[in-house]
Amino acid sequence: MAVCLVAGLVTTTVSSTPSAAAALPSGFTDSLVVGGLDSPTNVAFAPDGRVFITEKRGLLKTYDTLTDTSPTVTADLQPQVQDFWDRGLLGVTVDPAYPTRPYVYVAYTHDAEPGGAAPRWGDECPTPPGATEDGCVVTGRLSRLTVNPATGVATGSEHVLVTDWCQQFPSHSIGTITFGPDGALYAGAGDGANFNSADWGQQGNPCADPPSAAGVNLSPPNARGGALRTQSPRRPAGEPVSLDGTIIRINPDTGAGMAGNPFAGSADANAKRVIAYGMRNPFRFAFRPGTNEIWAGDVGWVRWEEINRIPNATDAVAENFGWPCYEGTPTVSAYDDANLTACESLYTGGGHAVPYHSYFHPDPVAPNDGCPTGGSSISGVAFESGSGYPDTYRRALFFADSSRGCVWVMRAGANGLPDPTRIEPFVTGVNVPVQLLTGPGGDLFYLALGSGQLRRVSYPGGRNLEPTAVATANPTGGPVPLTVEFSGLGSSDPNPDTTLTYAWDLDGDGQYDDSTADRPQWTYTTPQAVDVGLKVTDDGGLTGTTTVRVTAGVPGENPVVTIADPTAALRWSVGQTVPFAGTATDAQDGPLPASAMDWQLTLQHCTSSTSCHAHNLQSFRGVESGSFVAPDHEYPSFLDLRLTATDSDGNTGTTTIRLDPATVNLEFTSYPPGAQLTVGTVTQAAPFTRTFIAGSNNTISAPSPQTLAQGLRHQFTGWSDGGEQSHNFIAPAAPATYRANYQLCLYNC
Repeated sequence: MAVCLVAGLVTTTVSSTPSAAAALPSGFTDSLVVGGLDSPTNVAFAPDGRVFITEKRGLLKTYDTLTDTSPTVTADLQPQVQDFWDRGLLGVTVDPAYPTRPYVYVAYTHDAEPGGAAPRWGDECPTPPGATEDGCVVTGRLSRLTVNPATGVATGSEHVLVTDWCQQFPSHSIGTITFGPDGALYAGAGDGANFNSADWGQQGNPCADPPSAAGVNLSPPNARGGALRTQSPRRPAGEPVSLDGTIIRINPDTGAGMAGNPFAGSADANAKRVIAYGMRNPFRFAFRPGTNEIWAGDVGWVRWEEINRIPNATDAVAENFGWPCYEGTPTVSAYDDANLTACESLYTGGGHAVPYHSYFHPDPVAPNDGCPTGGSSISGVAFESGSGYPDTYRRALFFADSSRGCVWVMRAGANGLPDPTRIEPFVTGVNVPVQLLTGPGGDLFYLALGSGQLRRVSYPGGRNLEPTAVATANPTGGPVPLTVEFSGLGSSDPNPDTTLTYAWDLDGDGQYDDSTADRPQWTYTTPQAVDVGLKVTDDGGLTGTTTVRVTAGVPGENPVVTIADPTAALRWSVGQTVPFAGTATDAQDGPLPASAMDWQLTLQHCTSSTSCHAHNLQSFRGVESGSFVAPDHEYPSFLDLRLTATDSDGNTGTTTIRLDPATVNLEFTSYPPGAQLTVGTVTQAAPFTRTFIAGSNNTISAPSPQTLAQGLRHQFTGWSDGGEQSHNFIAPAAPATYRANYQLCLYNC
């Protein structure tokens, strides 16, 4: 979980791999399975024991077993994947008949405009068009890879099943792909719309949403673009159906919609695929074991997170969960006030599906759960299935929130379904959980993107589980001859009364044949950097491995890293180009080259002065200088710029600088006073003042009619800036006032 820093603070740290979990119910253990991953996003377990893990940048890695420490790069999709903000390689699943059917399926942000070829933008978005201004438009892609079961490497060309999911803005991209019990392939994706303000297609309409052509801004009441793409199955006959904000059910060999889908009779290929729609971002979903039910976590805007239930994914009923007209159970004022036909007809006609469960951003998910409130992003859904957990966990639903850094359990009720009145914290203090799933032994596994780890939650309870190896060295470096004392006594086993045996690779040749002591000693006589290996084995023959680096004949110190530009004094505006530059020196290597440096730009979105969550925006690898364009986001938020340098021995140093935005206070009034005005996502009575980041793009609406002076009905006549009743404005650098004017209704209004 990202933590807000004091304004202007620069910190220097030694890079490490922290534990991803801090607390569990009594009797459970949380163990590291795979570490050292670069922004892992999704994992899939194959029937033959292999583990496939995606990294956001576009790499698919394969581990032969859960104890394998040397993965194979199955596929490098970086040329066609856009790794930018929340975009990247985000989904993977394995054919149920693997390796007889040697197929692995991937879902990623395709770095190409609709109908175009990759790469279009690379892992950035220049200005113009600006990531959150006009947007760098891309698509989503779902593909099948053929993998050689012997080597774990993909062979032949990528077999593209679906390319669609027009995405104007850099979030709410592609998400989960998984097989259903019916053998069909299922996929979900977000709306690709603006996340800072209401979006009905008024910012260029590059996705060619009706009723106008691409490049023509849309306006109420007939706009059907932006977030309203999620309602596209309800468009008039003959208009194209978008896959944004939907869950689809397709043939895993062809990508075509399955027979029996709700819109199977449509002439539109996308409509044939859709089984559910009206979701903002169904990033993670799962089937309830033994059923055709889909349970989807739908990431909310600023108020509600949803868990949505599709009772039967194989029937001819298409559930519409109402976004952007609804969030949680309430209507969304920013869209309601615009009087959009797509929403008004839903309000009057009804028929949308309400969430099975939703939770409000300012509130705890469960009483006294100890998890942060405010920022929220539901990011994982999984069911208990065949685990060794206590009986009270049978058929329970687990769900995670990446912003709050927690996993909860919703225990099953008397009817066998998860009971929203029985929610408890399960794992707290997780470093950005982005996926939950059940794996070998029925245990719950989770991916922690922030710590680069796959972790496993087990309940020993009478069955043997793998031990965890922990090795230390003292000293870790120095001049030769260097005598080092090692210890494996920090190793542990989740099963009580288990004796561990030790095997060491002290010379770094890959063989655990140098010592069986728990605290061996070794002398290094030649200058070298050695990854010393430890393997621990329990009474049942299960093993765990780890390494610790020793640098003999070299200092082994961490590089000293400095960010020269920008400084903490910078106050950036949206769209501003910000140059950066840094240096790194090492006691052994001297000044480090650009190839040793990696930069990470992160947006910290805060709901209070002490509650922030991170969005990784952009990475710059192997450069000592460059520039980025300051993003658009609601206030309060700020940027973290981190520089990490790695020396020839693998030692790293890191420094981070906080960059605060330039802000402006804007006043919103009405004549007569007291009108309810909507600014962004908040509706309140005028006059009021709000703080914005200079240059940010925002939506304002003036609902009409309203009861104002002397309790009489008034109708809207115009804004002081000349904008329409619902319109966007760019926050100026200097304070300003926006007034909504009303007049007394002379007739019915």
